[in-house]
Amino acid sequence: MGRTTFSGPVTATRGFEMAPAVLADADATLTESANGNRINLVPNGTQDNTYTLPAPTAGAMYTFVYAGGAADATDFLITSGADANFFIGGVTFDDTDDGAASVVYSDGNSNSTLQVNVPAAAEICVLGLDATNWQVFGRVTGATAPAFADQA
Repeated sequence: MGRTTFSGPVTATRGFEMAPAVLADADATLTESANGNRINLVPNGTQDNTYTLPAPTAGAMYTFVYAGGAADATDFLITSGADANFFIGGVTFDDTDDGAASVVYSDGNSNSTLQVNVPAAAEICVLGLDATNWQVFGRVTGATAPAFADQA
């Protein structure tokens, strides 16, 4: 999908329509045309799935929503593929074991992987800040906190 630039106001008489991208229960490399600026539905997996982002582009947004009908028994990981393209920010974690809420932050200098551990619910937004870095924010609900890390 290409980008369109407008110099004046835009009126959407029927709204803006964008079908979600349904991610496979498999590791996948995402593309801006298929996955950027849309909701990416993460399945209730049968394995830990890694979704690799393309090189960052300023303004490109990838939204990941856990779409399972129950708490997942597996994890999903969002990675930039290289520690030089790291995440800045954090996600709110709502713990279903004790009802506590906390924020899990990236280190802001090399963490390029976010592991969402056995989610009951999740909405993660990853925004390209420039050609190097990603801003990350969102919310995860589950029994195990999400975690940021460098490439393995």
